[in-house]
Amino acid sequence: MRFLNSLSARSAAACAVLGLTAAATAGCSFSPDSSAAGGSLRSAPSRNFNEADPATWTLPMEAYLPSDDERRQMAQAKAALIGDCMKSAGYAQWRAAPELPKVGPKTLTDWRYGIHDGDLAKRRGYKPEAAEQEAYDAAVNVGAVDGTSANGPDGQALQACRGEVHTKLKGDVVDYSEEAQKLGNEAYVRSKEEAEVVAAFQAWSSCMKEGGYDYKQPLDASDDPRFGGPDVTPDEIAAATTDIACRDRTKVAKTWWEAETRLQTAALEKHAESLNKARKDMDAASKAAADALAGQQ
Repeated sequence: MRFLNSLSARSAAACAVLGLTAAATAGCSFSPDSSAAGGSLRSAPSRNFNEADPATWTLPMEAYLPSDDERRQMAQAKAALIGDCMKSAGYAQWRAAPELPKVGPKTLTDWRYGIHDGDLAKRRGYKPEAAEQEAYDAAVNVGAVDGTSANGPDGQALQACRGEVHTKLKGDVVDYSEEAQKLGNEAYVRSKEEAEVVAAFQAWSSCMKEGGYDYKQPLDASDDPRFGGPDVTPDEIAAATTDIACRDRTKVAKTWWEAETRLQTAALEKHAESLNKARKDMDAASKAAADALAGQQ
């Protein structure tokens, strides 16, 4: 299994800025009007904002999605508790699948709007660092050492243990983010239809045509099936470096991000009540996971 080039299915993330200058000054954090329906909206985690690096950008919905630390903590707690349960059921050989290392995007906005690292593009085209890909492939190939079969009594024991642990941990942090993910994905799709984004796409496409490439939208280049194989070809590198140059010239990623930020902000304000409740439930699940891990020590 390899990390492929599709960059279009990224989850939403964190910081409502209606003005980029203010965002850069404030470290890019979101603090909307507390009079919004359903109470005050959560502030998204801030990053060390760099206008030239989309990996440091954030989107409003990140405040309502589990962080990497919350996901990791929940996975560790589930693995530990399911392991205890399976051992009690007579399946001490059960082991959870290993945690997969990150490959490619490092944040929710990194690569969301396409590639942006010129040095990486010169070496790897549209692909992640070779060492990252190798580490990811190695982890996937290890797989789970669970000693269970889907239909046998051991599989039934695992299913029962998973249900027990799900209840004990008050659910899963990922489950509570479903609405935020849906709203974020809807805003992402809608943002491509905003007038300024359409114009930016056209400018980028015209720039690419000057280099001999016929793509309508920025992610069309990274999704080109010619670049989907494991090997990095000279053609892929040429396309990627031209892509980077056109992105720098047209500022297409920044324009796209600002449009999605505006749409996500509106969605947050409209759905504040249900999102805040889901976030509280997520917090409770995160605390239950932390308590479970503390009890394992």
